[in-house]
Amino acid sequence: MVQRRAALLDGRAGGRVLGDVDLESALAVCARDAVGSVLATARLEQAVGRTLRAAGGTLWGYEEDGELLAICFAGANMVPVVPVEDPRVLSRALDAFAGLARVQGRRCSSIVGPADAVLGLWGRLRYFWPAAREVRDDQPSMVIEHAPLVTADPRVRRSRPEEFDVVLPACVRMFTEEVGYSPVSGPGGPYETRVHGLIAQGRSFVRIDPSAPVSDRRLARRPAADVVFKAELGAVAGGVAQVQGVWVAPDRRGERLSEAGMAAVVQIARGEVAPLVSLYVNSYNERALAAYRAVGFRQVGTYATVLF
Repeated sequence: MVQRRAALLDGRAGGRVLGDVDLESALAVCARDAVGSVLATARLEQAVGRTLRAAGGTLWGYEEDGELLAICFAGANMVPVVPVEDPRVLSRALDAFAGLARVQGRRCSSIVGPADAVLGLWGRLRYFWPAAREVRDDQPSMVIEHAPLVTADPRVRRSRPEEFDVVLPACVRMFTEEVGYSPVSGPGGPYETRVHGLIAQGRSFVRIDPSAPVSDRRLARRPAADVVFKAELGAVAGGVAQVQGVWVAPDRRGERLSEAGMAAVVQIARGEVAPLVSLYVNSYNERALAAYRAVGFRQVGTYATVLF
């Protein structure tokens, strides 16, 4: 215990800040757990041919005997990747990352990734960083590598650039329901820019139905069409496409739109983006878990998220 505390206090504890020359080795670490590391891998792949600075974060590494065993991407989200079986190596790597994180201070809005690494890192930082707003410690990580088991909704398709003003409100409602606050910061803000980017990259999927008729649309202030289902491929890297932001309009829930909608997303993603589709979901969301299992997803691990 004394040695661990000393390691935390020395600010590095065996870890070091990696540079662009380390990207190949870092990607090799991520490849040992393609599903668990996809959030970090996506950032590292962005940095290849560019720079880590351009990817929006700092990269830390942990080595033993000259071999890179673990990495941690520290950007808007902090994503530790420690794909080792030896719990002693896991502990030493997390000590190293905690030391670096204490020196840098909290700049991230969350710590997210495989539960053992996330919860272990947070356990080392919780007495030094401001309190977390919420800790989601049990989020089944699920994958599907075959055709969906239910019929895909033919009305689910990629969003179109001209539909941004219809898609954005649905994204905001989903985020607010899930996280507890609105991400909106105005035209050109980071959340709005991300939604624009996902649409432009063909990674935003929607089903848009005509709005219910009203007596006077000008008074109702409703658009001519509503998003009733949406999802995004929030991270695509290492042969994995991770689905995020799944949402069904509240007045359409109970119609099994999520099963057929997810089947469509899986079908398109596997055919055109990546052979393996993944997602993670809160364990208490039994309705979502049942829907994903019906589509054909199976659990392969557990994620955790610490929200600030």
